Amino acid sequence: MTPIELYRKGFKALVNALGYVDAIRFIRQFDNGSGDYTEERHQWLDNVTMDEILADIKKHQETI
Repeated sequence: MTPIELYRKGFKALVNALGYVDAIRFIRQFDNGSGDYTEERHQWLDNVTMDEILADIKKHQETI
């Protein structure tokens, strides 16, 4: 199946399940975003130690 065929069948399934308006609303939720996640992740995590990460996990688990 080509990408175009897949898109058409998928969209038809959405329309059948949701109706045209809600199918469009569903598709519009997905966005490629912007920026460079890998570069931004380094800005957030390069200065964090493994001990700090583990402490945050334990703190979060205590609140559950």
